[in-house]
Amino acid sequence: MELNGRVVVVTGGTRGVGAGIARSFLAAGAHVVVCARRPPAQPVEAEGRSASYAALDLRNPAAVQDFFASVARRHGRLDCLVNNAGGTPYRLLGEGEAERHARVVELNLIAPMTASLAARPWLRETRGSVVMIGSVSGTRPSPGTAAYGAAKAGLENLARSMAVEWAPEVRVNSLVLGMVRTELSHLHYGDESGIAAVGATVPLGRLAEPSDVGDAAVFLASDRARYVSGASLLVHGGGERPAFLDAATVNKANETHQMNQTNQANKANEES
Repeated sequence: MELNGRVVVVTGGTRGVGAGIARSFLAAGAHVVVCARRPPAQPVEAEGRSASYAALDLRNPAAVQDFFASVARRHGRLDCLVNNAGGTPYRLLGEGEAERHARVVELNLIAPMTASLAARPWLRETRGSVVMIGSVSGTRPSPGTAAYGAAKAGLENLARSMAVEWAPEVRVNSLVLGMVRTELSHLHYGDESGIAAVGATVPLGRLAEPSDVGDAAVFLASDRARYVSGASLLVHGGGERPAFLDAATVNKANETHQMNQTNQANKANEES
């Protein structure tokens, strides 16, 4: 396994995408520490190995410093930090005070920066890496989650700046995620038919699985990506089909015309 002996921290690694990332690192041979405010409902495991858990509020800088120092003392090293913790409720900008939206930015942008700064001394010793978990919400309008989208846009830029400032000792990259199927997908997309319908809008025909994200994170943390830094890797199944393609009449007319021509040609061949 390519990450044997490496030590990896996954923030927000107790469920959903974070747990999937942790499992991929466990399967690759790494020692994994997951941190979150609440413990996992069940141990995060893969290949007969388990991640260790630490309670941590990433919005408490002193606690974050102590956490990374304890990881280094316990394991003797730190090779990768995956800044996965984040998220937001659906809230239109006009439906909440600025302070509420600021808390979303704090969790999704300031907390990853706080964790990265605390982890840096240990990552420098191993010439390790940071993987930011971004979102397509940071690359397009994000109605209902505007503060989240703004934070994710900032996170991607932060990663690129960190990659320049911290080179050559520490590599920094981003995974830019599209829609991922987790245990909370029903809250966003509805029942199984709704999830399938949403998945059908993705060019690859389905939502991502947490393991898809985890495998990409393992790649960025591995020696196979030793010359990759300051990069943003899209993990979105091909993205989203532009809405104007379905709204435009010209393409539909051309498609209908071509279909009619094909049908007529097939009919003529059958008659001959």
